[in-house]
Amino acid sequence: MSFEATAVIATSSWMICWWITESVSISVTALLPLIIFPLTGVMEVNNVGANYGSSIVFLFFGGFVLALGLEKVNLHRRIALTIIKKTGTSPNKVILGFMIATAFMSMWISNTASTVVMLPIALSVINLLIDQAENSKKQTKNFALSVMLGIAFSANAGGIATVIGTPPNSVLIGLLENEYNIQISFVKWMMIGLPFAVALIAIIYFVLVHFMFSTKGLKFSASQKVIDSELDKLGPISPKEKQVLWVFGVVVSLWIFRTLINSELPGLNLSDTVISVLGALALFAIPFNLKKGKFILEWKDTQKLSWGILILFGGGLALAKGMSSTGIVSLITTYIAEGNFSELLTASLLIILMLFMTELMSNVALIAVLAPVVAGIALGLDIPMLYLLIPVTIASSCAFMLPMATPPNAIVFASGYIKVHEMARIGIIINCIAVILLIAIFEFILPLIF
Repeated sequence: MSFEATAVIATSSWMICWWITESVSISVTALLPLIIFPLTGVMEVNNVGANYGSSIVFLFFGGFVLALGLEKVNLHRRIALTIIKKTGTSPNKVILGFMIATAFMSMWISNTASTVVMLPIALSVINLLIDQAENSKKQTKNFALSVMLGIAFSANAGGIATVIGTPPNSVLIGLLENEYNIQISFVKWMMIGLPFAVALIAIIYFVLVHFMFSTKGLKFSASQKVIDSELDKLGPISPKEKQVLWVFGVVVSLWIFRTLINSELPGLNLSDTVISVLGALALFAIPFNLKKGKFILEWKDTQKLSWGILILFGGGLALAKGMSSTGIVSLITTYIAEGNFSELLTASLLIILMLFMTELMSNVALIAVLAPVVAGIALGLDIPMLYLLIPVTIASSCAFMLPMATPPNAIVFASGYIKVHEMARIGIIINCIAVILLIAIFEFILPLIF
């Protein structure tokens, strides 16, 4: 192993310790690669810094600005109250309602976008119901934790259900078509992805409310009359709310139909990041009162933005780049390939490797690096490459332990309701369950479909 690779491993170990123990702010920890990588010769400082201004970071920025718009016009509260009115005020029903809604949205739009939409609504629901509650602090804290973690984990799992639900799925489809002339239809992917997502979300719900953060005995005094009263206070929907709804509706539509638009207009190259920043720009630039020059958002509103989370993801991307450029990922997978393991053991090791490495690395970057290597391993073992590639790709979306592992985890962590050790404690249980489900898919499901 090269000196540079050793430096990357040492840096990642240092960052993991600080992230888990929260000795310093997790955003400060994310700046370590910017110092250590240039000093140790891993990358030049300009190359490291580029990760902190990555297009993925600006995707998050646009999403956060859209969330600010929802909050400023109080639209998130209106939506939240409507959800409570539909689902009822039973704690477990509220949690399940948020999980189902988030997962469904993540099937069609990015898990980042779906989490950004649900977070302000969830915060409004939590604050409203806890204010009306007559329970112990532990019970209300468990409820808040379950809602926050349920949203993040459902967003991660929901994206697995469709080809367009999460970027690693699209990366795999592109690799198979371009390099191996193998095509997976939308329906065939859903035959695997949807049952897996449903099973995983059901397990997450059970573990959250019955095992880790029980809401047993929790009762809310917020009756239907209270909800109706709060809705009445908001009055009819305002022009500001309508404008934010229009902007948000256009952004979501563009996210959903982006692939179709690009196929019809190939020179456009519309991306999720461009759409996200376009939506943010619209809230700053399109006036709701032209005569008075009034806009939905002003720059001073961004003081509420989670800038630290943007730095956090820049650090994660820099770490991913360091791991791939120094050959650490390739070294590990090569060792597995040369270990003369059985097919089942090889698949299990690759699934575990992918699932736990995606806690530290961007899942898109990891799939881009690992997928060709996994395809080579499959060819070497003389088994259909889809049998290995599909479970390994799904595993890249099953990161539930750390805030920096996926955008949904980071977004709900920014709410302030969750500590790193709390997410890690339940996350490792969900990770292990996901590994078992993926091994079952490799062994029993994929041979029936492909």
